[in-house]
Amino acid sequence: MSQINVAIVDDQNLFRQSLGLLVNSIENLTLVAECASGQAFIDTLEKFNMQLDIAIIDMDMPGMNGIELNKYLQEHHPAVKVVILTVHANEMLISQMITSGAAAYLAKNCDKDELLLTIDTVYKTGFYFNADVVKALRNTAGQRTIMQDNINGLPIVLSKRERQVLTLICKELSTAEIAAQLYVSVRTVEGHRNKLINKVKCRNIAGLVLFAIKHRLIEATL
Repeated sequence: MSQINVAIVDDQNLFRQSLGLLVNSIENLTLVAECASGQAFIDTLEKFNMQLDIAIIDMDMPGMNGIELNKYLQEHHPAVKVVILTVHANEMLISQMITSGAAAYLAKNCDKDELLLTIDTVYKTGFYFNADVVKALRNTAGQRTIMQDNINGLPIVLSKRERQVLTLICKELSTAEIAAQLYVSVRTVEGHRNKLINKVKCRNIAGLVLFAIKHRLIEATL
C-alpha cells in the first residue's frame, strides 16, 4: 500500500488539528504539515522542500484565500493535488475551483469515509468528483460559451481510442487498469492520456474529466 503524504491548510485550529489526528490514524496516510494560512503553507512547503501528494485546503483564510492558494500551487507545485474542503457549496465556486485545477471539492459536512475515499482516489487517479461536483459542473457549463469548431459539436476531434481512454479515465480507472481493459501497454495509455491533455489544453486528469462533463461525453458513466 502506497504511503500518501498529506498537508492541511485551514485557519480553524480545532478543525485542522482534529483532521490532522484523523489523517495520522490511517495506516497509509502521513500528515507532513498543518498550517493556519495559505502563506504559512507556502513558506513551509518551500523551506523544507517536502514530498507532498495532497493538500487539503479551506476557502476562507486570512491573507491568501483558497482561490489564491490553489492558483499558486497549480503554477508552482503542479504535482501537489488540491482537495478543497469548505463550507461553501455554491455551484459557480465549485466549477471555478475545478476549472482552476483542484482535484476534488468537498463540503465540510461530508463524512469521514468520503474524505478518505477522496484522498485515496485523488492519489490514484488524479481527481475525485462526487455527485455534487458533477451536478455543479453540468449546471454551470451552460453559462459559458463553448466554441463549436466541428461537426460533432466539440472544439476538438477525438479518435475512437481517445474517447475510450477518456471514458475509462472518467470511471476512475488507473493507467494500469485502463491498459488491461483495452489490451494495450501502460505506455500506450500514457501516450493517449498525454495527447488528450494537449488537445484539451488542460493541466491534468481532472481537466480531462471536466472537459468530458462539459461536453456530455460521459453522460452514462457519471
